[in-house]
Amino acid sequence: MDNKQVIEKFYQSFAACDAEGMISCYADDVTFKDPAFGLINGYDVKKMWRMLLKNPNLKIIASNINADDKTGSADWVAVYTFSLTGRKVTNKVHAQFKFSNGRITKHTDHFSFWKWAGQALGLKGYLLGWTSLMQNKVKQQALARLEKFKG
Repeated sequence: MDNKQVIEKFYQSFAACDAEGMISCYADDVTFKDPAFGLINGYDVKKMWRMLLKNPNLKIIASNINADDKTGSADWVAVYTFSLTGRKVTNKVHAQFKFSNGRITKHTDHFSFWKWAGQALGLKGYLLGWTSLMQNKVKQQALARLEKFKG
């Protein structure tokens, strides 16, 4: 399987809410970074996807998938209901990947935290989503939910 096929499998698994399929695309020591969770590693990355895919109202559409022998990228859109507020979110994301031995070793998702916060958190998110205070609070809550999910 070439690296483009790895990314395609990752997003096909994501769209099917198949966390184990997604995780199989990762190296054991994978690092993941996004504006909501910050930087997490290995086991925590895998647990994050297991936790996030518990949301039954998730739709994923991936496009512009590209890869060479070391790096790759994709654009994807997630449409879901944010569990903490019940608000509908449409999040447009650009992902970057690094590979080794046919597995993803680094996955970085880029999206507008301010746009996400406005949708997920309402007026408070719209007004404060651009601030580091709000970004840090959301990151702390996301990591606390992950810790609780890990049991």
